[in-house]
Amino acid sequence: MTAPPGDDRMTFLMLALGLALLLAGGEGLVRGAVATASRLGISPMVAGLVLVGFGTSAPELVTSLTAALTGAPAIAVGNVVGSNIANILLILGITAVLFPIAVDRAAFRRDGSVMFVATLILVVIALVGFVSRPVGLVLLAAVIAYVVYTYLAERSDPGAADGVYDEEAREKGLPSMGLWAGLAVAGLGLVGVVVGADLLVDSAVVLARAAGISEAVIGLTLVALGTSLPELATAVVAGLRRHSEVAFGNVVGSNIFNILFILGTTATVQPIPIPAEIVRLDIWVVLAATLAMLVFVRTGWRLSRAEGAALLVAYVAYLGLLAILNLPAAA
Repeated sequence: MTAPPGDDRMTFLMLALGLALLLAGGEGLVRGAVATASRLGISPMVAGLVLVGFGTSAPELVTSLTAALTGAPAIAVGNVVGSNIANILLILGITAVLFPIAVDRAAFRRDGSVMFVATLILVVIALVGFVSRPVGLVLLAAVIAYVVYTYLAERSDPGAADGVYDEEAREKGLPSMGLWAGLAVAGLGLVGVVVGADLLVDSAVVLARAAGISEAVIGLTLVALGTSLPELATAVVAGLRRHSEVAFGNVVGSNIFNILFILGTTATVQPIPIPAEIVRLDIWVVLAATLAMLVFVRTGWRLSRAEGAALLVAYVAYLGLLAILNLPAAA
């Protein structure tokens, strides 16, 4: 039984409102947090690595937690996997087409290697079929170790990555904002993210069930795209300011945090199963996208316009394949 047209319109309105609140809330959370850090004397590098890295992943975190706790684990997992796919194929693709990205070798060898290992861990977890609480705790321990190691490494031997983290903080900071104003903006941003995630998950579940589309597909596409909007906005702004390396660093950091921090936190709070359809296709797509990015970067230590276009074409092909595979369920 299909919902009345009025109900459909209201669901789409709630979906749009949820996406808007996620975008505005995520932006406010990061900007307020970075401005507060500046007033407290926290270095731009720490703000860029921790606050911007965790802050731009806040929509994915709250959305995945909300989905897991409200009985929609497929959306929680699909959100993480789909966001990582969108970050590489869509966001890096768009950024490289508009502004070819130069990549520092030392920074990429460290952070790119961590992202690749995290992706391999995600594949293993998917093949097991379940993310238990102990596994979630291990993932959280891994992301803490990564942040501490990166901070200590840059403190002892500042390199190009240090400059990238500084630029990330400056791209997001509002230096003229006072301490209390920064706290207020960060608090309002957090509220926006929480409310937006709740609206997004609720409306996505309703749409999936009404259309006969699996919740995993909704999580991989609509929800993942929505929660990746902060990364997309950061990438475009950074590119316009001729800091495209910030966009690249943000995507690499976001993918690391999505797997280790978001999946780890979600599983620690609520252990989640991995949907079989994600194991059949999407987990291999995220692995292939990661490998493609690694290969492209190693050819000249940059992402060219042609390589960016190839990533975009791959994303369109992936969405088309998802649509084709889902046609029987929607019929």
